[in-house]
Amino acid sequence: MPNQPTQVLIVDDDTEICGLLVNYLRDFGMNAQGVHDGAAMRTAMAANRYDLVILDLMLPGEDGLSLCRQLRVSSEIPVIMLTARGETADRVVGLELGADDYIIKPFDPRELVARIHTILRRSRQGDKPATQLPEDQVGFDGWKLNRTMRQLVSPQQMVVPLSNAEFRLLWAFLERPRRVLSRDQLMDAARGQLATAFDRSIDLLVSRLRQKLDDEPKNPRLLKTVRGEGYLFDAQVMR
Repeated sequence: MPNQPTQVLIVDDDTEICGLLVNYLRDFGMNAQGVHDGAAMRTAMAANRYDLVILDLMLPGEDGLSLCRQLRVSSEIPVIMLTARGETADRVVGLELGADDYIIKPFDPRELVARIHTILRRSRQGDKPATQLPEDQVGFDGWKLNRTMRQLVSPQQMVVPLSNAEFRLLWAFLERPRRVLSRDQLMDAARGQLATAFDRSIDLLVSRLRQKLDDEPKNPRLLKTVRGEGYLFDAQVMR
């Protein structure tokens, strides 16, 4: 089957911005559709298959964070949050709810296109066939992480849910165990290579991951802070 154009759904109540983005993405060979609220988003997604959602944070009725949370219940579709807000707290909440990236208005449409390409490339690389499942299972300190199914299993054989950002951050540590990783490197892993690093965002995301791994924050065994440099994952990784 020949390659089909990337299908993008834009959810933004600003009809002018929505229309401009639809036309701009179409110039880059993408099939883009714009809707203006949560109800219209659900109707569009029930009728069509999309590769990525661009979701405005400030929407009438249900806001973008609520809609992102709903998407993550039933779908792993990549999500880029689009907003005029710039506070770190909003970025962190978006990451924790499963957003793949965060872009602030006003922005250069070329940057948005570059981020879309980066996110879709990473997402498609993570789609492994079932025959490769054993290669994607990693063990550490009694825990197991299955990259294909995106499941973290505790030593007590309990499945621990991870947001997209938490999963990508943990995988970055597992790929480079017992090496100090800077916050810039970790932000690249958690949000995409074109994202700007926000130290506090990574600190909070690491804190969330420590909670999931039952890693004592005051004296962590696995995710150790290296003052002034970043973090180190101190475990033997078994593949």
